[in-house]
Amino acid sequence: MSSATARTTQVRRGTRRRAPARRRRRLLAVAIVAVIGSAALVLGLGPLGDAIREVTLPLRHDDIIRQQSAEKQLDPALIAAVIYQESKFRDQTSQAGARGLMQITPDTARYIARLSGGTKFQQGDLATPQINISYGAYYLRYLLDRYDGNDELAIAAYNAGETNVDRWVRRAGGPEAFDRLDDIPFPETRSYVKGVFDRREEYRDHYADELGL
Repeated sequence: MSSATARTTQVRRGTRRRAPARRRRRLLAVAIVAVIGSAALVLGLGPLGDAIREVTLPLRHDDIIRQQSAEKQLDPALIAAVIYQESKFRDQTSQAGARGLMQITPDTARYIARLSGGTKFQQGDLATPQINISYGAYYLRYLLDRYDGNDELAIAAYNAGETNVDRWVRRAGGPEAFDRLDDIPFPETRSYVKGVFDRREEYRDHYADELGL
């Protein structure tokens, strides 16, 4: 083997040995940043904590949320938590056609328009935060009233629909016997309800002033 070939072989072997080490260093750096970020969020470490919270627990349109929570007699942290769970405060359209911050489908929007006496609904209106949050808050209020203030059933219905929830409640033997861990057969809906409840507490803790709590 020539000296040049030997050097090339050594370089390649050295590169292969260094590659895993570089990957480990990158993973360690990512882990350190994650730990620092979590600590900053939990401890509220000034601008760093605020910046990380903007990413991990965003809040937009708090003025509309406060307005709708007062008008519909809802917990503003609940509205914020539903928005987070639905869209993470990003205006988007799902594959099922649900639109906007609170992911309202056109069929649900028309249903809400009929319930609320609205006569001029247009599908494009769902991209407007004021209208989208207003419709979503109206639907939340309707579901809470329909299920006698049971927020667990109301949030499950927001995700899976009233027909499914009514069937699950009957199978459970009534609202009092209903347990989301045992009686919601859809893993997505179980996760959704838990996510909304968890985020509601976080919004109460971290955005009390912004939400008027």
